[in-house]
Amino acid sequence: MTGIAVTAGGEFHAPNVDEEFFPPALLFDGTPFEINRIIMVRLIAVAVLMLIFWLALRKPKVVPGKLQSLIEMGVGFVRDGIVFDMLGERIGKKYLPYILMVFFGVLFMNITGVVPLLNISGNALIGMPLVLAVASYIAFIYAGIREVGGGKFFKNALFPSGVPWYMYILLTPIEFVNTFVVRPVSLALRLFLNMMVEHLLLVLAFSATWFFVGLLNVWSTMGVLTFAGAMFMTLVKILVSVLQAYVFALLTTSYIQLSVAEEH
Repeated sequence: MTGIAVTAGGEFHAPNVDEEFFPPALLFDGTPFEINRIIMVRLIAVAVLMLIFWLALRKPKVVPGKLQSLIEMGVGFVRDGIVFDMLGERIGKKYLPYILMVFFGVLFMNITGVVPLLNISGNALIGMPLVLAVASYIAFIYAGIREVGGGKFFKNALFPSGVPWYMYILLTPIEFVNTFVVRPVSLALRLFLNMMVEHLLLVLAFSATWFFVGLLNVWSTMGVLTFAGAMFMTLVKILVSVLQAYVFALLTTSYIQLSVAEEH
């Protein structure tokens, strides 16, 4: 099992965190285009996502097949349950493509953590969550400037209405940090830390199973427990992968909603 545990000369070697999250290069070693295992996982996730959508929607039918139905169900969930519900149909249509990209992109990057031979989420390193958070940061600022105008957007964000003028000395710096620093940072860290911790728990569970069952060749009580724990953590990781995609899309939509509001 890739990245779980290895043996050499009959000895057990615990998984190395550096090797898990900073694996050696597979292609273009030492260049700006270096591709390691995690970069490859991200590329595969994007390629599979594009392929599935292309196969499902290249020739849409009035009576959809199974794959088209599944994709339409996912799109409908994001459209009706998140975007239109929070932004309304008029504004929601403008930002629906981006929110769909966020939801499915995060989902497919996350789910690679339970795919055999890939075994790690593309979001288990801070780079990809940071890129997604910066994109959402740009999206909600753009939405505010486009929908209510730049002056009004920044006024609403930094100077809440109904507050005595002298309170702005305290509130404006707080609102600035909350809106323009905390939002993107919290988006990135929430996704990254969830995926990193889930991967570490899976690694520990499967490593312990390999030690008790694979190396000692004994189905001991501990081996059974660690294997059951690994299976349970796999199910949890699938659930968390979907939940984090939903949360990321929901928060991004929420930030856009706050940006386009006439007053806060």
